Amino acid sequence: TFDSNTGLFLGIPADATEADLVNYVHSNNASFTAQLIGATLQALSALDAMATSQLVDPTCQISDTIVLIGSGGREHALAVALSQSPLVGKVICLPGNGGTQTEGSTKIINATCADGVTALTKQDNATVLELVKRVQADMVVVGPEQPLVDGVVDELAKECPGVKVFGPSMAGAELEASKAFTKDFLQQHNIPTAKYRNFTSATEAITYVKSLDPNDRQVVKASGLAAGKGVLLPTSQKETIDAINEIMSDKAFGAAGDTCVVESFMTGPEASCLAFCDGYTAKLMPAAQDHKRALDGDEGLNTGGMGAYAPAPCVTPELQLEIEAMCIKTVEKMRERGTPYVGVLYAGMMLTPNGPSVLEFNCRFGDPETQVVLPLLETDLYEIMTACCKGKLDTVDVRFKENVSAATVVCAAKGYPEKYPKGMEIVGLDNAGSVENVKVYHAGTKVDEEQITRCSGGRVLAVTGMGSNLTEALAASYKAVKQISFQDPSDSANSLMHYRTDIAKGAIRKKLRIGVLGSTRGTALLPVMEACANGSLHAEIVAVVSNRSSAPILDKGKSLGPTVTTKFVSSKGLTREQFDAECTSVLAGAGVEYVLLVGYMRILSKEFTEYWAGRCINVHPSLLPKHAGGMDMAVHQAVIDAKETESGCTIHEVTEEVDGGPIVVQKVVKVDPTETAESLKAKVQALEGPAFIEAIQKKCKTSVSYADAGVSIDAGNSLVELIKPACKATRRPGCDADLGGFGGLFDLAAAGYKSEDTIIIGATDGVGTKLRVAHMTKKHESVGIDLVAMCVNDLIVAGGEPLFFLDYFATGKLDIEEAAAVVKGIAEGCKQAGCGLIGGETAEMPSMYAPGDYDLAGFSVGAVHKDKVLPQNVAVGDVLLGLPSSGVHSNGFSLVRKLVEKANLDYESACPWDKSAGTVGDSLLTPTKIYVKCCLPLLKQEVLTGLSHITGGGLLENLPRSLPSSVKAEITGHPPLPNVFGWMKQTSGLDDYEMLRTFNCGIGMVLIVKKDVVDEAKALLREAGEDVIYDLGVLVERMGGEEQVEMKCALA
Repeated sequence: TFDSNTGLFLGIPADATEADLVNYVHSNNASFTAQLIGATLQALSALDAMATSQLVDPTCQISDTIVLIGSGGREHALAVALSQSPLVGKVICLPGNGGTQTEGSTKIINATCADGVTALTKQDNATVLELVKRVQADMVVVGPEQPLVDGVVDELAKECPGVKVFGPSMAGAELEASKAFTKDFLQQHNIPTAKYRNFTSATEAITYVKSLDPNDRQVVKASGLAAGKGVLLPTSQKETIDAINEIMSDKAFGAAGDTCVVESFMTGPEASCLAFCDGYTAKLMPAAQDHKRALDGDEGLNTGGMGAYAPAPCVTPELQLEIEAMCIKTVEKMRERGTPYVGVLYAGMMLTPNGPSVLEFNCRFGDPETQVVLPLLETDLYEIMTACCKGKLDTVDVRFKENVSAATVVCAAKGYPEKYPKGMEIVGLDNAGSVENVKVYHAGTKVDEEQITRCSGGRVLAVTGMGSNLTEALAASYKAVKQISFQDPSDSANSLMHYRTDIAKGAIRKKLRIGVLGSTRGTALLPVMEACANGSLHAEIVAVVSNRSSAPILDKGKSLGPTVTTKFVSSKGLTREQFDAECTSVLAGAGVEYVLLVGYMRILSKEFTEYWAGRCINVHPSLLPKHAGGMDMAVHQAVIDAKETESGCTIHEVTEEVDGGPIVVQKVVKVDPTETAESLKAKVQALEGPAFIEAIQKKCKTSVSYADAGVSIDAGNSLVELIKPACKATRRPGCDADLGGFGGLFDLAAAGYKSEDTIIIGATDGVGTKLRVAHMTKKHESVGIDLVAMCVNDLIVAGGEPLFFLDYFATGKLDIEEAAAVVKGIAEGCKQAGCGLIGGETAEMPSMYAPGDYDLAGFSVGAVHKDKVLPQNVAVGDVLLGLPSSGVHSNGFSLVRKLVEKANLDYESACPWDKSAGTVGDSLLTPTKIYVKCCLPLLKQEVLTGLSHITGGGLLENLPRSLPSSVKAEITGHPPLPNVFGWMKQTSGLDDYEMLRTFNCGIGMVLIVKKDVVDEAKALLREAGEDVIYDLGVLVERMGGEEQVEMKCALA
């Protein structure tokens, strides 16, 4: 080892002979080790300083120019990473975006024409070649897949042989350009992938699908490039056949669907695994996971990606090595076939129960995965790419930051991935960029002549945060996102930006990964296995290791499936420290976070206990500290010999001191006077599994109390007190509407009903997905009225008077003010219906609902005299009167929400169908009309033969429920569509028939009356406040199988 300060080798002159060195070692043995270490460190430090000075020396001529092809967030991230290399002088982005144009680094610029002013916007091969030659580029880095598939690498190799190109040739890009090629390649080389068949004939593909088990799901893929949209996920055999026709016959993806791949549906977590490749080998980057769906909860349409995070916890070190081996094999086999692969290989992996399997290959960096992987890279990216281009990747130490996570949130234009606006000014970029540990990468942006950054695409920004863990990274990212808005040109207060709020939610809430060391049967492990399986433990066993090859505990590990690492580690020839290091390697490789010692008959080394400090527990068959150090039967016998009256088991943390670690859990049993060691062992052993479960629950911080489980008893009590006045206001004869008891009471006699001639009517309903609008607008006052209306309107149809009402409010996290607003709305609905709110249930269920979500159910009870139940005596000639609805009411909202999304609106947008209504949300939340008080007078005067509440199914499906089979309704006077329904008809493209069987279309209640009492009925309705009454039509004789509702007029 050379000491650069003294010019000596371990203090010996540089011209010393080998004999001099040997003599020195023998004569200085005591201090040799210390001097060796010191000299080594000095030499390394000097070499590092020399290398650094060479790299940054102004006289050094290394200042390479890179042409980077692409314009997305991926390319912005690549440009930033490349610019950080001291070997790089300039990164020219072709065409780049607003972010690369305004990036703080002077090294990054967007490409221009030869005049140095006009922006280059094309990225075809001819444009690339001209630019590379003009700027004398040293390297070309290709971002998107299309130039690779178009052969830009091949063109550059021919026209610019001295230029390094990071990206595969056209032949290499076949791995992405043809899914059929890739599937054949994977099968040929025994690289795991789903069972599949390739087809060039739709008829043959359909015949193949029909030959399969109808219950086996298939995936249908267009083989060629389809902008990320050519993969269809049917759920039935019919849908699979439809998907084949869509791709091959209908040409939904053009020529990309000339060949179709049908493959078996795989299950498990997905991971994006990117690897650097040099034509000979591959080095895998940290795995990432992205979010493809547009909306929270993985709902909505597929996108290019709405966010990502890395490293992905689901890819353990063991799986990382396994996936890297697949990538290396791919590169090796590509070389063997004469098509060496250089660049990035993006393996989309499915982590199936049988191990990782390839979903697809891409031939470039992923987007938005690049925005979370490259910030973790420690090694110079340009150095890595140069090594790849030269086939020398194995000479570079590719390193990534340890104990650091990255998360990116994509900010998209509202409406993406469908129609979306462009040109909005992006406000808050400086504030977002100033958030600590955040980088804002641009994608669909441009800078206008006034130097204002504006939106120019669907995915506009990728805001990446970093932290020591995923939670910190996400917090930084979302903090920055909240600083940004896409300003609506017509309303500066309105942001046209959309982003998901649940990026990496599943990874943050991942299960505790448990590893087990055992030497025996592992009986105590069985309850833990069961608790993990049934969900009572938020944990999973991922590794079982034994020092005995025949230990039955290994069979228990194997029974958990092939994804659980089950391994015998031999101690033969190993010291305790070496053996423990082997065990730690297996456990860490499986991603273990917490270790259980279950019947483990070995003393652990200091190194093991220090590595797993606070993360390893053992069960001891006594109440420690009593009988510490004893084992198995000897402990139980010692308890009996000591005439102790209690024994039990102890779960304790493992430390270097045997049985001396902190106590976590103790379970106690009584020792009978006639106890034997065997009988006491059986008692104690039965407690060991439950004790382990309790200890793991503490580690998981799972349910110990209601509060720990996310349920606030105090909040529930406060809510009851808050809503009591509203409930009191619904008092009526028969009930006092008081809360707090076990049940609500109602006195029929006090309400004027005799039990012997009274029928009780019950009705239950909910509000449906209208609640989503309330959630999103945070306006909860009116949905309680909807809940009551949906129930009591059904009661009145049977001729009954609503007497009392009960509600059920279920939520993930009880917000007292929010819940009170809902219940006050329920009370208001009860007042309108004249019924008493006599009780309800508030259920706080964190495991069932997300925080901020709630659902409602209502239950109403009414009464009717036996001889007045409706419908009765409905006949030909009866007249149909219609009462107007107040709006959409509470049905059809799944379609309504879809139409709002299709129109690129949100619930804060100005209402397009009613300027006076305020926002879209305000209009849609108009409460359902309650028809009780206007219909009751008609019931008492017995002028009605029937009623029909127009709810889900519309007029066409609800009116027949009140008609005998011998009659049909002829609708001759349907009123014009209210504005909201006119807008929905136009936006949806639905015809009259579909509108009438989906929405109420302006009619909320239909009254059936005899012809001679029509005027009386109208008079009673007007007295009750109904100013608008529609003459809908009449009942006529029904012939054969005719529809029971015939529209004689069109919807206007």
